[in-house]
Formats: sequence, structure tokens, C-alpha cells
Amino acid sequence: MSEKYDLIIIGGGPGGLAAAEAAAAKKKRVLIIEKNGWGGTCTHRGCIPTKALLSCSKYYADLKKLKRMGINVTEASVDFSAVKKHQQHIVKVSALGAQKLLSDAGVEIRQGIGEIPSPSEVRFTDTSGKSENFSTQNIMIAWGSVPQVLPGINLSERIMTSDGILNLNMLPSSIIIVGGSVIGVEFATFFAELGAKVTIVEILDRIIPLEDQECADLLKQELTRMGISIYTSTRLESIEDTGSSAEVTAQKDGKPLAISADCALLCTGRKPFLNTEQLDKLGIMYSKTGIKIDVNMMTNVAGIYAVGDATGGMMLAHRAMQQAKCAVGRIFGEEVLDYNENFIPSVVYSHPQIARVGYTQKRAEDEGFSVEVVKSPYSANIIARAELMGQGFVKAVFHRDELIGAAIVGEDAAELIAPLALAVSNKLSKKQLWNWVIAHPTLSEIFAPLFG
Repeated sequence: MSEKYDLIIIGGGPGGLAAAEAAAAKKKRVLIIEKNGWGGTCTHRGCIPTKALLSCSKYYADLKKLKRMGINVTEASVDFSAVKKHQQHIVKVSALGAQKLLSDAGVEIRQGIGEIPSPSEVRFTDTSGKSENFSTQNIMIAWGSVPQVLPGINLSERIMTSDGILNLNMLPSSIIIVGGSVIGVEFATFFAELGAKVTIVEILDRIIPLEDQECADLLKQELTRMGISIYTSTRLESIEDTGSSAEVTAQKDGKPLAISADCALLCTGRKPFLNTEQLDKLGIMYSKTGIKIDVNMMTNVAGIYAVGDATGGMMLAHRAMQQAKCAVGRIFGEEVLDYNENFIPSVVYSHPQIARVGYTQKRAEDEGFSVEVVKSPYSANIIARAELMGQGFVKAVFHRDELIGAAIVGEDAAELIAPLALAVSNKLSKKQLWNWVIAHPTLSEIFAPLFG
């Protein structure tokens, strides 16, 4: 083996990048290997391209508000090729930013395949097929995730996953989205705002099942107002590409349901990417839900760690980053961060957005907490009214006067959740939050009634 490293990371997504930067900051010798694109799923197939698309559709949809403000806009139209160029540009900028971050940190980077022959060894194979082995004291797996496709469904030009839909070059006039969770409602929002006829088919009795019930109900109301047809408690039976359309058959309340559209999008979740052959050879424990790790992000094999989507759980970029920083602190015995999934905020980038951190009201009640719930509506906030933000609210969940959870539905929820995440993670009380002085007039003033 030609070279030795303190840490070798396989996977250049958010978790891998954060681990590499954190370890390099501790003056450790770090190598990171990425097979496809720097930035991983987040940059190329997830967070970044979808948010670039949603920014375009939101600007277009918001033009309808301007007339109420005395601003007349005529002949507005959508140039889908320009929308796609915006998406591609933002992805490129994000990927280049990831590479620059690594370079500035002094991390060694390799493009190709990384394999793990042993707990102290990584084999790297470049794009030409040339291989070499490196020795290391620590290995971190950051393999990411892939779309989950239901059995019996064949992908095609008209039947796509959330990865495939990003390569679409023409705006469909109609689309069926199978799955009403986060990815499904985000794409539904995008296509509906650009004028497509959108239908969501969801097997559960509501959309966004992991989020607060009231937030999900308001979102469903707004999506319906947008023109989206939503079928909950509906079991998919088949999807067929006829060559000219996508045909869905399903069961709704025991009755057959047939829907036709230009194309169908499968949003039935993502699953950890697991190289089971390597895991089995190394004796690393895993299940279909992900690689098993302890509180230090270490697998059952000493010296091998795993972070991000490959470990299952909340498949969020910022979760992977926090896991990675915690793992690096444990590995090198210096600054150690506590990792707690209750402190990881989640966001649905629909319009309106939903954001949450910590306990939902239902979870807190189900676990036997004494719960106090306080709500504050957007309608009582002057900035929300002046900027025509529409309906929304913030909900705070307290247990014995401590903030244990918060949920927001409404415009800018993704930004508003940050201070509440700080409050939840620091277990702040109502009394402490009462001292929080918020500038006036701002949307953030929506928090003030929660703590009074």
C-alpha cells in the first residue's frame, strides 16, 4: 500500500463533505472518493435541483398576487427550457462549490470507485480502470440512497422516479404523482404552478404523514386550491406506459379508479444504497432500512463508520452533515458534538412550506407527555398580510413549560424553523423565550404570542 490516511471517506455527498472538512480542520490527512458527482444526491438529484425548479414556479405563481398590489403584468409565460437551464446551472454551481470546499480545506479527492477490502484498507479504481490500495486508520461510508420502486412497475420514458423526472425537457400537460409525501408534494407544487394538471395518489389516509396533522390539512387545502387532485386512502394496482400516455389503475374506497396523464412520477420514497457484498464480507450489520450504527456513528466493525442516507432514518442532507461532524469528533477525540434526531429540523418545500423540529403534538401525546399547544396565525402578522403570504400558522408544543417541538406551515417556514430548532435543541423554557426580543415589523414576530 502506497499511502496512509487518517480517514478515508467513500461518498462525496453532504455527509462525506462535512466529515472531510471537519477532519481536515483538525490537521488530519483525509481522502474522499466519489463515484458520480460531488455533492451527491443532494446536489444532483435532490435538494438543489428541486429547489431551483420550485423557485421558478413560485415566481411565476406569485405574479397573480401583483394585481392586488396595483402592479399589472401582462403576457407572462413559461419557457421550460430556460427553467431547465436554471436548474442545471444551480446544480453545476453547487457541485463546483463542493469541490472548492474540499480543495480549500486541503482534502485529497479522487473520482472513481472506493471499495473496502478490510477495516484498514480501501481500494480505489479510477475511471480508466486503474486500481490502487490505501491504508487508513478510519473509514467512513457515505453511500447515500436511491429511489424506491414498487414491485411490478417498469420504468420508462413516461414512468419515472424523482431522479428521472429531473431529465425531463418538456413540460407535461398532465402528470400523475404516486406518493403524497415530501418529494411527491414538492413536485406536485412545481408542475401545478407551471400549469400542468396534477393528480396525487397516496395509499395512506393523508399526505405528509410524518408531519403535524393540522399542517398537512392546511397544505392539502392549498394544493387543492391550486388545482391538484388528491386521492388519499388509494391503493395503486398498476401503471402502464401505452406509448402515448401513462395509465394508472387503483382502488379508492373499494371502487376502481382509472387515471390517465402524459406521464407518471413515482415518489414512493428512497432507500439506503447498500453494497451488501462488501458489507457481508466485512461482517458489518445492516438491514433493508440501513447500516446499523451506534451513538458514535460507528458500525459493529471497529474503525468503520457510516453516516447519512446509508444509515436510514431521516434522509436529510443536514442530518448527514451533523452525523459526520459528530463522528469526526469521536474518531479524533477532540471536540465532541451530541447527536439527537429530535433536534434535526425537517422541511417540505411545497407552497406553502411545512417545517418542523422535535415532537409533533400527536407524538408527544402518544408518548404520554403532558402537552400544552400554542398556535400563532399568519393572519395576525402585519408583514404576512402586507406581502399577501396567505394562510399559515406556527404551533409550539410544550412539556412542563419546555419547548419540545414546533411546526410551521406557511411562506418562509423553512427559514422560520431555524430559531425554533435552536430553542428546542437547547431545551429552552417559556420564561427564557419570553426574553426574546424580535424586531418590528417582521414575519418573525409570529413567534411572540407563543411564549407570552
